[in-house]
Amino acid sequence: MSGDGLLVAVDSPVHRIPAQVKLVALFVFVLAVVSTPAAIFWAFGLYAAMLVAAVVVAKLPAPVVSRRLAVETPFIVFALLLPFVATGPRIDVLGLHLSQSGVLGAWNVLAKGTLGVIAAILLSATTAPRDLLAGLERLRLPATLVAILSFMVRYLSVVSDDLHRMRVARESRGYTGGRAGHLKAVAGGVGALFVRSFERGERVHLAMRSRGYTGRMPLLSVEGATRSQWLEGLTISLAAVAIAVAARVVAL
Repeated sequence: MSGDGLLVAVDSPVHRIPAQVKLVALFVFVLAVVSTPAAIFWAFGLYAAMLVAAVVVAKLPAPVVSRRLAVETPFIVFALLLPFVATGPRIDVLGLHLSQSGVLGAWNVLAKGTLGVIAAILLSATTAPRDLLAGLERLRLPATLVAILSFMVRYLSVVSDDLHRMRVARESRGYTGGRAGHLKAVAGGVGALFVRSFERGERVHLAMRSRGYTGRMPLLSVEGATRSQWLEGLTISLAAVAIAVAARVVAL
């Protein structure tokens, strides 16, 4: 699957905000959430309300957001184990003898992790991969890194298609998977895919050199964001910073 599969192609005010603005907004929002003390519960409620409002304005379907939230499943499992394995004073919750610090730690991981994942989903669902690269370029990310990321996005689907064709070829020859004896065939396929991808990269590089490539890709975008677009895109993030500051003052 290529990066384009993450984009929800609808027209909304969030989609129209330049990518560099959304990248800065995501960074500032996550920084505000992470710096908020875990015991200030009302602050996380406000963060969640702002994100829900942004998802509604972006016209993102709820099933899409909920499916993509599955990426944080390992963190949820870790958070659920914390109250049982953490040390310190114990409290009774629904008949369970849990660690007090573990309960607060679990809440901290769940709340901050979920808010961060939803914010990232909002960015990926409203911004095309090429626009993200252009945004990173506008934010002065080193040109070499932008080139590497652009090639990664471009050839991710190519390598994925190669992997799919190799799987079909294995199954057409009687491979069913699930047995340790077939690990050799899988390892061989992965090795062949690596060699094929490496050789393709060499051919692409030689083709680019023959066309005048000097180590720097052409600019993906020459248009910047206006002041109004910066203000619009950073509204939620600046509000999150204000909430984080208020939460830290209350916690003192």
